[in-house]
Amino acid sequence: MQTWYATISIFIFLISSTHAVISRRPNPYLSAANQFLASQNAARASLRMRPLVWDAKLARYAQRYANQRRQDCALKHSNGPYGENIFWGSGSGWTPAQAAAAWVSERKWYNYWSNSCAGNQECGHYTQVVWRNTKRIGCARVNCFRGGGVFMTCNYDPPGNYVGEKPY
Repeated sequence: MQTWYATISIFIFLISSTHAVISRRPNPYLSAANQFLASQNAARASLRMRPLVWDAKLARYAQRYANQRRQDCALKHSNGPYGENIFWGSGSGWTPAQAAAAWVSERKWYNYWSNSCAGNQECGHYTQVVWRNTKRIGCARVNCFRGGGVFMTCNYDPPGNYVGEKPY
């Protein structure tokens, strides 16, 4: 029996920080779906993998869950049937492209040969993005109430991150 696990990580970025994580603003004319897809599919293309395809059912699932998190902006997984990456950033200016880029940036911590992350680092968001069997994606973004930041989530089908298996 395969065991699937969700990677929980906190992406806390302060807009006022002097250490900007992502300094360039994405093209505001790209749709949210395209912003979520661009860097994730670029990561897959670099491994000669097929691109993820946007799925309206997954996007609705992601939106329903993001709406639940709007109250508290808590970095909690939905524990649903899909793979899932979540993101939170303070302020209101965070874009889907920035969330996706944050997940993909974990590539530097992933060691394929040992199928593990560098010490005390997260790389499970990246491995979900490049999981070989994953085909579909749907994502959502909400501004949290009372200035609580921005919460974003992407759901992946079929899910990845099976314990003991390499992503590609």
